[in-house]
Amino acid sequence: MSLYSALYAGVSGLSAQSSAMATVADNITNVNTVGYKGTSAQFESLVNGGSLTSSYSAGGVAATPKALISKQGLLQASSSLTDIGIDGAGFFVVRTSADADGATAYTRAGSFTTDSSGYLRNTSGYYLMGWPLDANGTYVNNGSEASLQPIRPNALTGAATPTTAIQLRANLDSTADPVASYTAGDMTAGTVTPQFSRSVEVYDAQGTSHTLNFSFVKTAANTWQAEISGDPADITSVGGQAVTSGLLATGTVSFNADGSLNLGTAQSLFSDLDIAWSNGAASTPISLDLGANAGLDGLTQFGSTSALLSSTVDGGMLGTVASVKISDTGVVSAVFDDGTSRAIYQLPIATFQNPDGLTRISGNAYLVSQDSGNVAINEPGLVGGGTISAGMLEASNVDLAAEFSNMILFQRAYSASSKIITTVDDMLQEVSNLKR
Repeated sequence: MSLYSALYAGVSGLSAQSSAMATVADNITNVNTVGYKGTSAQFESLVNGGSLTSSYSAGGVAATPKALISKQGLLQASSSLTDIGIDGAGFFVVRTSADADGATAYTRAGSFTTDSSGYLRNTSGYYLMGWPLDANGTYVNNGSEASLQPIRPNALTGAATPTTAIQLRANLDSTADPVASYTAGDMTAGTVTPQFSRSVEVYDAQGTSHTLNFSFVKTAANTWQAEISGDPADITSVGGQAVTSGLLATGTVSFNADGSLNLGTAQSLFSDLDIAWSNGAASTPISLDLGANAGLDGLTQFGSTSALLSSTVDGGMLGTVASVKISDTGVVSAVFDDGTSRAIYQLPIATFQNPDGLTRISGNAYLVSQDSGNVAINEPGLVGGGTISAGMLEASNVDLAAEFSNMILFQRAYSASSKIITTVDDMLQEVSNLKR
């Protein structure tokens, strides 16, 4: 009897509208949840078999939830330096614990703060992951999540970083008289007095300081000789060559007629100094920047007293990490109490072919599923991934007005479905009364 099918259809309507109302309840209660992605209810008809030319058998309706994970929420400014949002597609890579046993998940909730152990975690307790940067600011992206590490800026407190670059800007007096004779190593040996000399302090991988001397003497018009030396007791070799006198490198410094540096076809005056320290500290090549060809940004020769204009030397002992800064390119830097900073991690962006197919888990995070496809991990802005917005948070993508409208619709539909059941019950009662 088709009345029974109508009864079952009414029951399916109650179930479908109840499920739809549950999505509305979840959306409304999470309207202020950072990075929350709403869910919509999609209705589909259920059709029983049978010909439409005879009596009709009702099938009913079913509600299927549809995740709106790919729909972006509004980016809003935040007062925290470690709050980050994603402008575009993609997810932050997070882990449920700091050790390797933690499960990897993905989230858009970028409200990260430093916990008591120094790790960056969001309010749901997920640890932010990134590629560790080496001393040169480079990292390895092999496409695997195994190369990612939990971001822990406070681990650098009290650590040391070796000197990798020296930049000098100095003027050599063009009116100086050329020396009568010069042989490489004379200034280091003390047989020729430098006409200009300056010392810089460098650091090895253990944080021990060493002094390097830059000495210059004029040998002809627009031509100077330079020597780089150090304490023989501190140095065993440079570039694989044993050092006994302390002399590390020598070179000719030429200038153009306008006083600018003349490198000719060379890229720099000196090659990198690969120094082996006698205390056993690891050797890190030190690059020397004494100016560009025909430039005034390094060594110059003008008619004024020889003087050091500026110098920049990196490396040294790292103090206490005072704060953490995340750039718009996803570079995480530790800012120390002396005002210096160091880039330590690069944030990746995880993308999926079908982000709406991800599996939801508690804490506003997601897991890979068969429907989502495999994850692709790249730096921000590449291969369809979004860019990092530092100091921003992504708000919920729920439209509160639309949700209240849906609430009214589902409530009315639920009432209508209940009317079907009561009406069919009355009709079945009439059929029962035919017996009387």
